[in-house]
Amino acid sequence: MIGQSLADLMQGFGVALQPANLMWSFFGVLVGNLIGVLPGMGALSAISMLLPLTYTMHPVPAILMLAGIFYGSQYGGAIGAILLNLPCHPPHAVTCLDGYPLAQQGRGGTALGITMISSFFAASVGILVMILASPLLVRVAFSFGPAEIFSIMLLGLIAGSTMSRGSPLKGVAMTVIGLIIGVAGTDVNTGTQRFTLGLTEIDDGVEPLALALGLFGVAEFLRSVNRIQEVGSATRMRLRDMRPSGADLRRAFLPMLRGTAIGTLFGAMPGTGPTITTFIAYALERRLAKDPSRFGHGAIEGVAAPEAASHSKTQVDFIPTMSLGIPGDPVMALILGALLIQGIQPGPQLITEHADLFWGLIASFWIGNVLLMVLNVPLIGIWVKLLQVPYRFLFPSALFFIGVGVFSTDNNLFNIWEVLAFGVFGAVFSALDFSVAPILLGFVLGPLVEENFRRALLLSHGDLMVFVQRPISAGFVAASALLVVVQLMLRMRADRGLKIS
Repeated sequence: MIGQSLADLMQGFGVALQPANLMWSFFGVLVGNLIGVLPGMGALSAISMLLPLTYTMHPVPAILMLAGIFYGSQYGGAIGAILLNLPCHPPHAVTCLDGYPLAQQGRGGTALGITMISSFFAASVGILVMILASPLLVRVAFSFGPAEIFSIMLLGLIAGSTMSRGSPLKGVAMTVIGLIIGVAGTDVNTGTQRFTLGLTEIDDGVEPLALALGLFGVAEFLRSVNRIQEVGSATRMRLRDMRPSGADLRRAFLPMLRGTAIGTLFGAMPGTGPTITTFIAYALERRLAKDPSRFGHGAIEGVAAPEAASHSKTQVDFIPTMSLGIPGDPVMALILGALLIQGIQPGPQLITEHADLFWGLIASFWIGNVLLMVLNVPLIGIWVKLLQVPYRFLFPSALFFIGVGVFSTDNNLFNIWEVLAFGVFGAVFSALDFSVAPILLGFVLGPLVEENFRRALLLSHGDLMVFVQRPISAGFVAASALLVVVQLMLRMRADRGLKIS
C-alpha cells in the first residue's frame, strides 16, 4: 500500500516538474503570495479573477495554478495580519492577536520567520496525510453527520469565546454578538429576513471580509490615528535578526505540532472551514500555557499554533473536495467548480481515472511550498520594511486597498459602509477592553451551528437526544460541558481569592 503510494507520488513529481506545469504552479504561488499581502484582497478574489483563464487550459496546469494561489495567499495573508493587523482572510484574525504585538515590539521579522517554519512543516505533514491516510480520512468524514458537526462546532464556540484575555464572560458576549451578525439575512428554510434592520443589502448576509477588516484593520487605524512614529521603528533589518532564536523555536515546537494535528483532523471534515481550526488551536495553547497572560501581548506560540493549523487544514481540505466533492470553504468551492468546468467529476473514482491530476497536484503542493520558502526568505526584508513607512502614509494606503478589495467582492458600495461601521464598533469595544476576535468566530460558526442543529433535529424528528446518543457527538458535548464547568470553577476560585485578599 505504502509502496504503491510512493510510486504514484514519484509519478506525480514527474507531472508537476514538467516545465509548463511548473511554470503555472510558480505563477499561482507568486500571485497568491502578492495578493495575500494586499489588504482587502485574498485567495477568493484572486481565484475568482483568474478562473476564466482556466477555460482554455489543460486540466492539470489549471488546477495546479489555482491550488498555488490558494496556499500562496495563506502565506501572504499572515504577513498583513502580523505587520499591519489586517486579516485579509478570516483565519488570520487569530494571528493578529499575538503577531501584531510582536511587530510593535520590533519582532515582526521573528514572527514572520516562525510563520514560515510552521506553515512549511504543517503543509508537509498535511501532504503526507493526503498520501498515506486519504482512505481512512474519507471514512472518518463519512462518520460525521449533522449531530457530530453541530457538537464539534459547539465545542469550538465555547473554546474560542473563552480564549481571549480578560473576563471569559466578555468573550462569550462577543461570541453571541458574532452569532447574531452571522445569522443576519434570509433564512434558507423559511425565506424570511432576520436581523436585517430593514436593509435589503443584508438580505444575503453580512460580507465576511468587511467584518474581518473592519474589526481589526479599520479599528486599529481609529485607535492609533494620532500616532506619529512608525509601527515598528525598533525592527532591525539584518537577516539574522529575522531568524527565530533557539528559544523561540523551542517555545513554538509543541504548539506547531498540536496546531498541525488540529488542522489535519478538521481538514477531513467537509464543510467546517479553516477559521474554527485556528481559533481552537489558539485556545488550546492558551489553556496549556503556564502563563496565559502572555497571550495577546506577543506570545510566539500564539503565532505558531494557528498558522500551523491553517496550513495543514488547507492541504487536507483537498481530500473531501477531490474524493467526496464536498468543499470546505468558498475557495475550495471555486476549485471544485474549476474541476467541473474541465469535465472532471470529483469523487472516489477521480484518483484512478485522473491519476496524473491527483498525484501531480499532491506533488505540486511540496514544490509550491518550497517555492514559497524561496520567495519569502529574500522578501521578508521588504515586508518588514513596511514597518519603517511613516504611519501617516502606511495606514491611509492600507485603508485605500481595504476599500478597493471589499468593493470588488461583489461591486457593492454598501460593503465599504459595513467596513466603516464594524471599524467603529471594534474600536469602541477594544477601548472598553473587549476582545473582538470572538465576534469573528461566532460570525463564521453561527450559520453552520444553526444549519446542522436544525438538520439533526429534522432527521431525528425533533428528538434532542440525538446529540448524546451518537458516540462522537456525545464526546464533543461532554467536552463542551467540561469546559464550561472548568471555566466556572476557575472563576469561583478567582473570586474567592479576591475576597480573601
